[in-house]
Amino acid sequence: MPSTEELEKAMMSGITFKGAKSEPNPSEANKVKTKAKKKTYISGGHGSGASTKRAEIRKKRANRHK
Repeated sequence: MPSTEELEKAMMSGITFKGAKSEPNPSEANKVKTKAKKKTYISGGHGSGASTKRAEIRKKRANRHK
């Protein structure tokens, strides 16, 4: 529970919210951020039965017209 000093300060000067995050560095912009883009996830290598099945479907789809 905020103290009375904090409440008075908020009422008198207002509440300041943090600004938006700055742009990431160019070196960090190219990093993989989601599991879906990682090699082991795509190939079903991380052990999940669902991911293994999805990887199998992807392989079949890729080999359809060869």
